[in-house]
Amino acid sequence: MATVNFSVPDDVKEAFNMAYQGQNKSAVIAELMMEAVERSARKKRHREAIANILALRTEMPPVSSEDVQAALDELRQS
Repeated sequence: MATVNFSVPDDVKEAFNMAYQGQNKSAVIAELMMEAVERSARKKRHREAIANILALRTEMPPVSSEDVQAALDELRQS
């Protein structure tokens, strides 16, 4: 198991200690770190998905509002 040292403002430390009083703070920190890693991975996937959509849009011909509305109407009737 690794040891990690972080410097945080005193008010953050006090708030953390109050919020997680009586709990294993190392376990809490490890869980919060894992959540941060997962959140970062989700953001990366989100950015990649948007980039892919934008790239596809450059390859697609423009569609008029009327064509979009007609397609929606057709789907609603199905």
